[in-house]
Amino acid sequence: MDDTAAMLARAEFLEMCDDEQRRMLAFAGDQQHFGAEQVLYRAGEIPSGAFVLLEGVLQVAPQGDGSAPYTIDEPGSVVSAMALILAKPRPVTITALTEAQVFFVPRHAFMKLVQQSPVLAQRVAERIQADLGSYLEALQPIRNKFKR
Repeated sequence: MDDTAAMLARAEFLEMCDDEQRRMLAFAGDQQHFGAEQVLYRAGEIPSGAFVLLEGVLQVAPQGDGSAPYTIDEPGSVVSAMALILAKPRPVTITALTEAQVFFVPRHAFMKLVQQSPVLAQRVAERIQADLGSYLEALQPIRNKFKR
């Protein structure tokens, strides 16, 4: 369990959790194996949590916006971090390009920790605010084109 908690400490989105919270997530989650070309989830589905890449290469294929697929190959990468907070359909299909090991973190376990810890809740709110700010900043050049 401690090895999994240490791995979660390296996962960028989960760095906001303290050691005890990561141990609880390690206990609540599970390690999963996906074969090459196996789908973790499809666009339009509502995943029940997020995945932390342990090894392998994943492809992220955005649907409907014309964006090109991209790969994730960095161990510790959190795939679909917002699925830890929101039960909404995801706009991407995630597929293992190679054999892949991931650790699944269930939303219900993460949200229970958020509800129990005002400090963690504040960190999550700050992270969402920062991510939203980055997204809106990236849209600024497009917005200027539509101003009249």
